[in-house]
Amino acid sequence: MLNRTRPIALAIAVALLAIPEASAQIQKKDRHAGYYYPEPTSVETFRPRVRILPGSNRTRRIGFVVGLTTEILARPFAPEYSLFAKGSEAEKLIIVANRKGTLDTIYRVRALLATLTSVARATPVFQEQEPEPRLTFFDLAALLGFKQITVSDGDGFAHQVLLK
Repeated sequence: MLNRTRPIALAIAVALLAIPEASAQIQKKDRHAGYYYPEPTSVETFRPRVRILPGSNRTRRIGFVVGLTTEILARPFAPEYSLFAKGSEAEKLIIVANRKGTLDTIYRVRALLATLTSVARATPVFQEQEPEPRLTFFDLAALLGFKQITVSDGDGFAHQVLLK
């Protein structure tokens, strides 16, 4: 008896390999998913309107995260979320909620990212770029050389933004 699923599986694999982005996703599994956050439930690609700043390296990205974390911890209440940079070059920004019911929908994630846009516009690095009003937190992250932002509720929801 012939195995009829094998030709179908082979055809699907060949079709996926013909699509560069799908192929890259298959070949490059996110090693932080399942440890810091669940597998992303949604992924979007953002094309930054800025170029990476000269000198934006691992040290600068970690410094940015340390600076934001310091501000968050200085508040008179427990932090709602934690930020950290991961990857060999600290090119992945991860934001995870610290309590249930926070950052558990795409709308809450987008609200946080909009708030972070306001915060980003006040930073010296962003102001040095003579930012247009349309620039966002994603653009600031791209200026610093981040390639990915993942926001999660720390339970079952994760949204990922690829900066390309």
